[in-house]
Amino acid sequence: MLACRQRRGNRVVKFARFLLALLAVSAGPVQAQWYEASSDHFVIYAEDQEKDVRVFAENLEKYHAAISMVSGRSIEPPSPSNRLTIFVVGSQRDIRKLARTKDQALAGFYLPRAGASRAFVQDIRNRSNGYPDFSTVILLHEYAHHFLMSSSRHALPRWMNEGGAEFLASTIFNKDGSIQIGRPAKHRAGELTYASEVSVHELLDPELYENRRRQGYDAFYGMSWALYHYLVFNPDRKGQLGEYAALVTKGLASMAAAEKAFGDIDTLQEEVERYLKQRRMQTYNIAAEAISYNPIRLRELPDGEAEMMDVRIVSQRGVSRDEAIELLPDARKTAERYPDDPGVLTALAEAEYDAGNDDAAIAAADRATAIDPQRRNAYVQKGYALFRKAENADNPEAAYGEAMKAFGALNQIENDHPLPLIHYYLSFVRRGAQLTENARHALERAAQLSPFDQGLAMMAALMFADEGKIMMARASLEPVANNPHGGSLADNARAILLSLEGVEEGSHWQPETIPDPVVSTEQPTL
Repeated sequence: MLACRQRRGNRVVKFARFLLALLAVSAGPVQAQWYEASSDHFVIYAEDQEKDVRVFAENLEKYHAAISMVSGRSIEPPSPSNRLTIFVVGSQRDIRKLARTKDQALAGFYLPRAGASRAFVQDIRNRSNGYPDFSTVILLHEYAHHFLMSSSRHALPRWMNEGGAEFLASTIFNKDGSIQIGRPAKHRAGELTYASEVSVHELLDPELYENRRRQGYDAFYGMSWALYHYLVFNPDRKGQLGEYAALVTKGLASMAAAEKAFGDIDTLQEEVERYLKQRRMQTYNIAAEAISYNPIRLRELPDGEAEMMDVRIVSQRGVSRDEAIELLPDARKTAERYPDDPGVLTALAEAEYDAGNDDAAIAAADRATAIDPQRRNAYVQKGYALFRKAENADNPEAAYGEAMKAFGALNQIENDHPLPLIHYYLSFVRRGAQLTENARHALERAAQLSPFDQGLAMMAALMFADEGKIMMARASLEPVANNPHGGSLADNARAILLSLEGVEEGSHWQPETIPDPVVSTEQPTL
């Protein structure tokens, strides 16, 4: 009897040990891996669980489809390199370091560039209630701008741009696959309650807003959302927002257009104030079966590419030469460990180019494309390096012709990649050659493919003005001039627009000093 109990006790102990071991395995951290998720409109790099990366990519494609449905607009799928690439980088401190800011509120940012648009976010997981992380809300806001700029060339007032982006970014992704878009912007609640007030009059009259603008943070974004949301959902004001936008695009000043479309602005102010006190608001609810998108393609990065991701993220954010020189040893060390990895070699080519080592960049790019001829960024970095070498060449025509071979090879792989088109145009400008019609058409096409790149819009505007296409020049400049985050580029655009006043269509025009239009604005927004 005693022996039987002892054997039973041994079995219990063994089973308990088994359970503890099983619990230890299940409770331990699941190893995250670097993944690339590729879809029609996005490329995502994240060190996370495969399931979470896939869900994040699916949600972004759902969001794109929802924006198209709600706005009534559509855009052609971009070429592979013109998709938005998103890097998930971790902490808010990492985000601030990448953005080169001490702004404690910054949780993510977006850089719109032809063939190289990039966004940087902290996290990819939704909260349990379906609401995205705040850095993802910023991404949704900026992608709304990206989408709307790609689907319309008309410049709209700042409040409408920001209010529309806030409206669309206030989205949740439900577990059943449905989406709710146009929800109350809860992330603006504190701003609307505690920040300096901004009136509807100030939203509609930019000059009045600038004259009354308070120091520090105000409620501009929150009030822009409130006015936009109210005009969309209030049945008594159906169609007024579209009427206002149409009047503005025809050249009417914002306040005059508002008075014509909305009526008495004091009444509108009172209505919006009451609207903000409501306990319930309408939203667009889009069922899962109404949303369609192509399958997500997921790739686990090989060890070399995964190890190189820290270098790649910093490089693709954009670096100064000193920063690139500091980054280069890490890139070279990884390349020594993985000499036959085309992803590693492509990142090395970019790091070498950024550090000013053109021959080393060309060599790394050639090694990458010899292994994998589809490595598009390797052709870009080789082309960049050859263009820089051509600046001091004894025979510029031959040197720029050689540089264009790299971009020509890229064009064969991806016909609508904007960078070969831009550099074909620049190959004439940089050597002082007479522009051909093909060169002019190449730049115009690149600007059509990448309307979100405001440096490119400036370049196209200057070309149009020189050709005497004054209306096209103005149309290219106005979105740049109206960009509140445009910095010196926006200032230049406003100055050129002013100087174009009174210039007749067909008159060739050039500014006395031409700003460098190649560099896109990189000011992180929000």
